[in-house]
Amino acid sequence: MPHIVIEYYAETDMDRRQVLETALETAAASGVMNRADIKVRLSRSEAILLGDGRSSFMHVTISMLAGRSDEAKLELARAMTEALRATCPCLGAISTDIRDMNPETYKKSLLT
Repeated sequence: MPHIVIEYYAETDMDRRQVLETALETAAASGVMNRADIKVRLSRSEAILLGDGRSSFMHVTISMLAGRSDEAKLELARAMTEALRATCPCLGAISTDIRDMNPETYKKSLLT
């Protein structure tokens, strides 16, 4: 935790490893999470239909335990969107949403 899930659809190939690394490095540089705790996943949509006619998109969902300020989350969302725009300049739309996870109900189990 935190979890970064990147959903996307693009008709042309993109450097998926670079997208993952960009997301990881941007999140780590934000100062609101520890690099070692970050998990990044990339999920390609099979098909899309966007109401505005665009033919590609990327949406980033960042889930982390509640407690960060709205200002810190907004700065992270801006930084992530800008970094991924630089990495994927041809995508029709790129967006980022940050979600708070309830620390009382979030549980995990690690193999030791």
